[in-house]
Amino acid sequence: MAHIGDLIAEMLAQYGVDYVFGMPGGQTTALHDGISRRTDRIRHILMRDERNAAYAADAYARLTGKPGICDVTVGPGANLLPAGFLEALNASIPMIGIIGELPLDWLTLKEKGIASQGFDQLSFFKTCSKEAYLVPSVAALPELIRTAFRVATAPRPGPVALIIPHDIFDAEWDEDLLKIAVDDRARQMPYLRSCAPTSEIDKAAALIAKAKRPALVCGGGVHGSDAVEVVTAFADRLQGLVVTSLSGKGSVPETRDYAAGVLNPLGAKAAIDLIKEADLLIWCGSKVSQNTGMNWTLPLAEQATITIDFDPLEHGRTFRPTVALMGDVRETIVALDAALPTLGANPEWAARIAEVKAKSEAEKLVETTSELLPIQPPRLMSEIASRLGDDDIIVSDASFAAGWISGYIPAKRAGRQFLFARGQGGLGYSVPGAIGAAAVRPDARIVTVAGDGAFSYTIGELATQAQYNQRIVNIVINNGKLGWIQLWQELYFNNVQSAVLETQSVKPGYAGAAQALGLLGIYVEKPDEIGPALDRAFAHDGPSVVEVRIDDRATPIHSFKRRLREKTETPYPRPGTVYKLRDWKISPDL
Repeated sequence: MAHIGDLIAEMLAQYGVDYVFGMPGGQTTALHDGISRRTDRIRHILMRDERNAAYAADAYARLTGKPGICDVTVGPGANLLPAGFLEALNASIPMIGIIGELPLDWLTLKEKGIASQGFDQLSFFKTCSKEAYLVPSVAALPELIRTAFRVATAPRPGPVALIIPHDIFDAEWDEDLLKIAVDDRARQMPYLRSCAPTSEIDKAAALIAKAKRPALVCGGGVHGSDAVEVVTAFADRLQGLVVTSLSGKGSVPETRDYAAGVLNPLGAKAAIDLIKEADLLIWCGSKVSQNTGMNWTLPLAEQATITIDFDPLEHGRTFRPTVALMGDVRETIVALDAALPTLGANPEWAARIAEVKAKSEAEKLVETTSELLPIQPPRLMSEIASRLGDDDIIVSDASFAAGWISGYIPAKRAGRQFLFARGQGGLGYSVPGAIGAAAVRPDARIVTVAGDGAFSYTIGELATQAQYNQRIVNIVINNGKLGWIQLWQELYFNNVQSAVLETQSVKPGYAGAAQALGLLGIYVEKPDEIGPALDRAFAHDGPSVVEVRIDDRATPIHSFKRRLREKTETPYPRPGTVYKLRDWKISPDL
């Protein structure tokens, strides 16, 4: 007779799950046994750290739209998941964590670990997931699995914790008595699509028709809705400015004349400058976060606004939009496009966009062709960009890496080619994220970019990349410091030295560590070494690490650049500043 591990594995396979990422434990071995009998449909990838299992599942979900599945055992395995769960929760990424638990009747023995590894996991996961469930019986399990998929993929998507006690995991499964079925609508996000009402669509169309300098701000919701094709077609017709959040990069091809890059303090200077000149902002699948909203200085008081989002709570969180379109991004953009009248050409706005972009590109050209020592990161990014294929994937780590990628590696086509961990912005995402990406895109080259600080967090997962011989090029931009923090301390705290990762005489040697773990490792110190090193890594049949020694004064943050260049006071707020939302207001009608 089969056991409950078979039931779970079979339901996962029927939901179209290709991979489960995780770390086995005694309490969850039944799941691994069930998967082992279905390897023609579902595989397990062994991670070296449970936190990284969630990051790998996150990347899998971003590229497929399916819930990323991770599994951990009770206690020490479970308590490492929240970093990845919070990333998925804040970024609206569908995920399901299958979590081991002590037997049901051990409830009184969980406190203080009297029963080994026990603690109140249900309360714990309620704080960091969209929903958390403790399975109360074998009979309840199939419905709770269906519920987990529905909740994970329904607007807005997020992580679900499914906590399964040991005695339920190991129970027998009588397939004749306990039937299983899946809800095929929940195999991929979004679970259901909706559209804003016609009356509001018409109001938005009229507002767009009146605008002289419209701007479209695309967030991660464009990718979550699988809407890049319709959004790009809409943008082509709009012929206004288009910028994106980090998560929204690739919503439209950045080769378009109207596309000005990423709107973020460490994003594109052209995007930051031009967005303030628009008279209408269309926020499309963007929650107008602190970064995309430029510390909530956007929208300006005189700017009219349209918000497109399927979460009703996003239409008025920090400002009241002129028109609120509550609905799925793809369906709503299609309806809005159909409602638009013929839009006339706007040569003045197009010329202004071209002028600002040309100035920015001229400044970037100086950076990307620099022969300075130590190496300037823009030079490295330009070399990477020239070698990327149409299907290759870029996985960014947190901190400066996100700025270097977003500003200097263009999205040449529409699609989710760039993965940014911006839900939490935690260090250590790129290496495990690449494992999830490579699992579902084995024919693509996966390229990660991380600082030495971020890379240190998850260097053990290089062993996972090597074990599965994944086609991953890990780029380590090594400045010997936690770059963002070190500059912050220098500029605002009289050069505190708590963010230095090495002494002058000792180098971590990430390329050497990679070689010891079975990867190709290459160390680069000079600009003319970058090209040959990348060529070797891209041609290598397996994972590699290219460690590049960079200038420790280099930063993509525009306020830091200005402060370092001018040595004068900067408008960037001092540490300890409490960000206060400007007065909630009604945005104007054009």
